[in-house]
Amino acid sequence: MFYYWLDILGTVAFAISGVMVALEKRLDPFGVAIIAFVTAIGGGTIRDMLLGVQPVTWLINTTFFYVIIGSVLFAVVFRKQLKYLTKSLFLFDTIGIGLYTVVGIEKGLGAQLDPVICVALGTVSACFGGVIRDILCREIPVIFRKEIYATACILGGLSYFLLHYLFPNQGEFIYIASILVVILIRILAVTYHLRLPSLYKDD
Repeated sequence: MFYYWLDILGTVAFAISGVMVALEKRLDPFGVAIIAFVTAIGGGTIRDMLLGVQPVTWLINTTFFYVIIGSVLFAVVFRKQLKYLTKSLFLFDTIGIGLYTVVGIEKGLGAQLDPVICVALGTVSACFGGVIRDILCREIPVIFRKEIYATACILGGLSYFLLHYLFPNQGEFIYIASILVVILIRILAVTYHLRLPSLYKDD
């Protein structure tokens, strides 16, 4: 049940981040809804397709559909209040990648995949909804820039297995701690302008 609520919270966070981007681009209501949907379910859909899940989760569990609709309405109605939050888009996107990293890892473990593949799956779940969102909004996806983004998911995924080794049978603690690792690394990276090394001499 706790894992299920992580999935729901991740959907809410990503849907709101999608709405924030769409509103910045001044899209019409249909465009706002579409961007929210692809942000919220894009990574999870790719994850399910990689795992061979048919049909994908959100098609058989309509709770996710209604959660996204509710999140869109909430974000649109309270968009002025959300703008007052410092870096609200960054906040919701960061929460989303933390939550979805763990959800993706759990899905991988459920399919009895190797831990390394589970970390990769968690990173895909966390990042690729944002990739689709940014491409549709004609932005270079954050994951392809020098920012610490996917790296935070990878480190959070590795911490999940380390904590699982150190503290077996402490499921909820491991979930929360791993999520916080992702969020903390992302916040520290942005706050202190930490970036991956550049491949180009003029950067």
